[in-house]
Order: sequence, then structure tokens, then C-alpha cells
Amino acid sequence: MISVIGVSLGTMALIIVLSAFNGLNVLVSDLFGSFDPDLKILPATGKTFIPDSSKFSQIKEMDKVLFYAEALEDNALLKYANRQRPAIVKGVSEDFALMTGIDTMLIDGEFILEQSNRQYAVLGYGVAANLGVGLNFIDPIKFYVPRRDAKIAHNPMDAFTVDFLFPKGVFTIQEEFDSQYVLVPMSFARRLFGRKKEVSAIEIKLKYIDQSDEVQASIQNLLGENFVVKNRFQQHDVLFKMMQSEKTAIFFILAFILVIASFNIIGSLSMLIIDKQNDIETLRSIGANKTLIQRIFLIEGWLISLLGAVIGTALGILVCILQIKFGLVKITGPDSFIFSKYPVKMEFFDISIVFVTVVIIGYLASRLPVRYLTRKFLNVR
Repeated sequence: MISVIGVSLGTMALIIVLSAFNGLNVLVSDLFGSFDPDLKILPATGKTFIPDSSKFSQIKEMDKVLFYAEALEDNALLKYANRQRPAIVKGVSEDFALMTGIDTMLIDGEFILEQSNRQYAVLGYGVAANLGVGLNFIDPIKFYVPRRDAKIAHNPMDAFTVDFLFPKGVFTIQEEFDSQYVLVPMSFARRLFGRKKEVSAIEIKLKYIDQSDEVQASIQNLLGENFVVKNRFQQHDVLFKMMQSEKTAIFFILAFILVIASFNIIGSLSMLIIDKQNDIETLRSIGANKTLIQRIFLIEGWLISLLGAVIGTALGILVCILQIKFGLVKITGPDSFIFSKYPVKMEFFDISIVFVTVVIIGYLASRLPVRYLTRKFLNVR
């Protein structure tokens, strides 16, 4: 029973940890989905391009495309009262809230970029905190961008385009976005950056996200090598690859701990073989050969690992279900308003891999004492 408990705990830990990593992966994808489109068209070289070809019209009219929007973003210096800091200013349309879930990530104000012929800015929480922006204050945010056609002048400010907007909302998604981005109307971004028709990206929302790979391949073939089409994963491939690497590393670490726990099986079988010496002699006397005797103990050890794998899998699934239903592990801190309980997602592939790994480790752990100890202690040839 001690051996079974050891294998069960190791199996349960593997399932819970892998499911927790899956939950974090889904959570990060959902958070990024609140800001990133399903597909994003970028120029292969340079920062901007003019989407004036018929190919972009074909993309806009695709049956599987729900929303098609242009975006223009670049760096700017922001100044509010006596504070200033650089930020990424992104010009978007009002449909941006429909394409993403940005309006559900607001912690203050509203997602309104234009209203009654007035334009507004929606800031990331980090940007707003650094600048000390308050939505109830009457001071505007000033934007400074170097002129593209600027020449040497006596007044350095003549080399900058200066404009201003009043803040209307503050969002928080993830630090990467919160500390960098300011959303503004597309017309304001064009005026600020001196771009009449250029865009930095085309953002697309699909009717069904599971068709992402198919639509991505179609658009890539249509546009050719001058453009790059990225899905949500590829827009942050470094982060997602890092998370996958962490999950793989944790799996091998816990599998190694499971190997150590399997030494209980070796000890149990060793004691069993010594304890059953007289029974083995009886079996040999009635004609049992070495293969049969070894098979008996091998199956005994394998049943220990199999029972432990079944119990551990059941307990791991039960704990994950309880966490999903009741949120046993709560999240506390500044991000608790986004998700109050630790995210968990079970995947059949992970559970299968864990179960098979445990059974294989149990088999190998059983084979070692059976093969050598029956020879050493019982003179089985």
C-alpha cells in the first residue's frame, strides 16, 4: 500500500500540474485575445504599407472574415501635467472593441474613442499610473512625435508634431500591453504620425476561431512573400514557446520524482521475493521454471504501479474538477478582478501521457528486482 500511495501521489501531482499549465496557457491566450486580433497582416519589411490593392478587398469580402480593420501604431512621447514618458500609440477604429474584448478589460471609464465630434484616448493601466492620469481631471494628454519632414530650425519644438487628447478609459490586460499602449482614433493617429494612407497592420477577426489556420494559409498565399500573416500564437510566439518549454521541463522533473517514488516498488518486491522463498521452492518442485516464477513477481509489481496510476489519475482528475467548479485555490492580489481562481484545464492527451509514463516506469521498476534478486537470493537459474 505504501508503494501504491507513492505512485498515486506522483501521478496525481503530474496531472494537476500539467492541467494548471494548460489553464495558464488558456488564460494568457484569452487575455491576449482581449487585445490581439485572430489574424494580423504585417509587412515583411518596413513599418507601414498602403493596403490599396484588390487583394485586400478580397480579404475583406471573405466569408470566414467577420471584421476587417486597419491599425496604425508608432512610438510617441506623452506628457501629462508635469510627467512624461514614451508609449506606443495605436490608432484603431471603433470596431476594435468588437474585434477584441478590450471593453471587458476596462478598470475605469469607458471605451469611447469618438463622441460628439470629440476624440479621446484609452490608456493602459501602466501608462496611466506613470503619468498620473485621472479621468476626472481637466488636463489633456499631449502627444509629441518627430516630424518626418522636419528640418533644422531655431526652435526645436518645430521639429515635432504636437497634439492632445483627453483620457476616457483605462484598461488592464497584461503588463506587456498595460505599460506600453495608448489607443486613439485612427484619424488622430494619421494626423499625429503624418500618414495619409499607410497602415502598420491589418487586423482580422474570424467568424470561427478554429478556422484560423485555414484562413491564415489562404491569406498568405493571396498576399505572397511581401506580407506576413500571424495568428494569435505567432504574435507572441516567444512567450507561448517559453510556457510550453516550462511545461515540458516540469513534466520531466515530476517524472523523475516518480522514478524515485518507484523505488518503493523495488523495495516491496525485494522483501516479497525473500519472504516467499519457501513458496517459490514449492512451485519449482511441481515444475515451475524460472520464466514463470519471474513473471509472477513481475505482474505483482506491475499491478502495484497500475493500481497507483489508476488511483492517482482519478484523484488528479477529481482535484482538477473541484478546482474548476469551486475554485479551491483562490487568486489574491491586484489581478484578482480578472480571474479569482487559479485556472485549470484538463486535456486527454496529457492524462494519457501521464498514465502511460507511470505504467512504463512501474514496469521497469518491477523488472529490475525480479530479474536480479530471484537469481541472487533464490538461486533461480
